[in-house]
Amino acid sequence: MKKLARGAALAVLAGTVATACAPGTAKTATSADKQTGTVKVWLYDEANRAPKEQVVAQAVADFKAKHAGVEVEVSYIPTDAGPRAEKMKGAFNDPSSAPDVVEFGNTDLFGYTASGGLADITSDLAGWEEGKDLPQDLKDTAVVDGKTYGLPWWLGVRALYYRTDVFTELGLQAPTSYAELKSAAEKVRAAHGDLLGIAVGGKYTFGALPFVWADGGDLATASGSAYTSAIDSAQSQAGVKAYTDLFTDAICPAQQCADLTGGKTVESFAAGKAGMAILPNSSRSAVEAGAAAGKYAIVPLPGAEAGKIAPAFSGGNDLGVMKSTQHRSLAVDFMKELASKKNQLALFDAMGNLPTLSSARAEVVQKQPWLKPFTDTIEAGTKFVPKDAAWAKIDAQNVVPTMLQKVITGKSDVAGATKEAAAAMNTSFSGK
Repeated sequence: MKKLARGAALAVLAGTVATACAPGTAKTATSADKQTGTVKVWLYDEANRAPKEQVVAQAVADFKAKHAGVEVEVSYIPTDAGPRAEKMKGAFNDPSSAPDVVEFGNTDLFGYTASGGLADITSDLAGWEEGKDLPQDLKDTAVVDGKTYGLPWWLGVRALYYRTDVFTELGLQAPTSYAELKSAAEKVRAAHGDLLGIAVGGKYTFGALPFVWADGGDLATASGSAYTSAIDSAQSQAGVKAYTDLFTDAICPAQQCADLTGGKTVESFAAGKAGMAILPNSSRSAVEAGAAAGKYAIVPLPGAEAGKIAPAFSGGNDLGVMKSTQHRSLAVDFMKELASKKNQLALFDAMGNLPTLSSARAEVVQKQPWLKPFTDTIEAGTKFVPKDAAWAKIDAQNVVPTMLQKVITGKSDVAGATKEAAAAMNTSFSGK
């Protein structure tokens, strides 16, 4: 198993979203379509950049073979929120310093489009043959007001990790419904008081949302381009209750679990301190390096109904073209080169990044069968955050974790906490 990429979007996957300050408003820049010169590319840096560099270098070589006399200059930008935001703000405000092609976290797209920094690539992708292999729900994550601003490059979703040794000892089967998950968690902790039945976190937004979505709820609903919070709907409240009901002494005591983040749930399960946990595919390397290695299996997170898979957040990174590019066609061609099936497979082999193209994912599952629960989750349908620049503010203000923690600690009931969260969201959506 190759080590997975570390980047801002993986912080999202771990449940510790790295939100950045708004990048500002892009200065008006007239794009051009020069067919010669240098295509500038900004990609996320990695803790171990070498595997990514090798994939990118081959993509550059293939691209240059098709475009005689054209050079490609690749730079690696910080993944930490603050430095990355400043870098992008500079690019939006000074087109002369901007790249032609850029990698970004898929939840960053809405702030970037609101700033006017990304090019509309709807028509550019319409005729891309390989693009027909992108599932519609993934395509939709890069669409704002009917226009496409990003090409999903790789993704990550969550599934349920569980301890096979403990389940076998207790005669338990992998849960296929919420009721079975809760019952199994209670039995694990009853038999092993040193284990959490399931590691869940009050600060784990993207661990909680599948429960909301599974009950038919959502963060917000859209009317045209305007969003209104839906976290206080009856369906959303049912999902919030389902998640917060797991924070009991019989499963995951509030005093231990209210402050857990997504990253802390990874640590808990990997260290052998939990019977189950909701973790992304990127966490497998950490689990394999911990006390739980060789003693776990993975299944899709079950939904409210038996046999149903809970919708997972579709995290990952996109590629986009800057609005100020002077090499429009070349930039689009290089973006497509990086996101081709060939290079998505190469990126998986090098770093473990899950491909967005369906046929590529099918191939990686053949290579790594442990990925099937994650691809099954994707095929069942994923969900996303509101496609509005206000989401960054909502997330930075910890609106969802605060809501969860108030219920978990008994400071509010579900109805009161969700109504308060909805009011905070609507303030952000309205721009107040």
